[in-house]
Amino acid sequence: MEDIMDLHSHTIVSGHAYNTLYEMARSASEKGVKLLGVTEHAPGIPGTCHPFYFINFKVVPRELYGVKLILGCELNIIDYNGNIDLERRFLKGLDYGIASIHDPCYDRGSISQNTSAYLGAMKNPHVHIIGHPDDNRFPVDYETLVCAAKENHVLLEVNSSSLHPKSSRKNARENYIAMLELCQRYEVSVVINSDAHCETDVGNHARALALLKELSFPENLVVNSSLDKAARFIPWLNQPVYLGGSAND
Repeated sequence: MEDIMDLHSHTIVSGHAYNTLYEMARSASEKGVKLLGVTEHAPGIPGTCHPFYFINFKVVPRELYGVKLILGCELNIIDYNGNIDLERRFLKGLDYGIASIHDPCYDRGSISQNTSAYLGAMKNPHVHIIGHPDDNRFPVDYETLVCAAKENHVLLEVNSSSLHPKSSRKNARENYIAMLELCQRYEVSVVINSDAHCETDVGNHARALALLKELSFPENLVVNSSLDKAARFIPWLNQPVYLGGSAND
């Protein structure tokens, strides 16, 4: 399968990553990534940037080293209703949003409570991807999650970092197998992301790709192969700069 994008990455701005925006883009270029999404952590994560960061994207070139850039935020789901930790005035500055559950920002709940949290986040028009819904510390009803993703036209992420042997997320492989089998049954699209916090990991989807191959997961349900496919879920990508235009359009 052709894999031309990575829509979940972090720079030093997030506080616990190790490279600059330019270093990440250069690494993406060297690896053949055509579209790089940079999604710094929202304010709930200790050490991350001030919310003003998310309303100044106009100063950033939308192409670096031949790589198209799309700039968003990894938003923290903060309660069982699916509320997130970035005010609306800052959300309006995002190209797109990933909503994730992170331990410092969320009280671990029951399967019902965690599922409700994800479903509430999906209803937010600024959320386009549900990030790493794979951690047994936050158990989920995957059939309900998958069906809600289809209803709300939101992508579910297969996070390659979660599949790392040293990942802090629990039972990610088993949970992804359950989720992906349901995605195939209900024809729900996914996106493969690296969640890179270091330039060496940009575009590193090896573990996720191996799992999809093992499950014979259909390529037509993976948006990574086509900007057009991704643009069906992330409206910002319908701008000419991404769909064949120049960075100056």
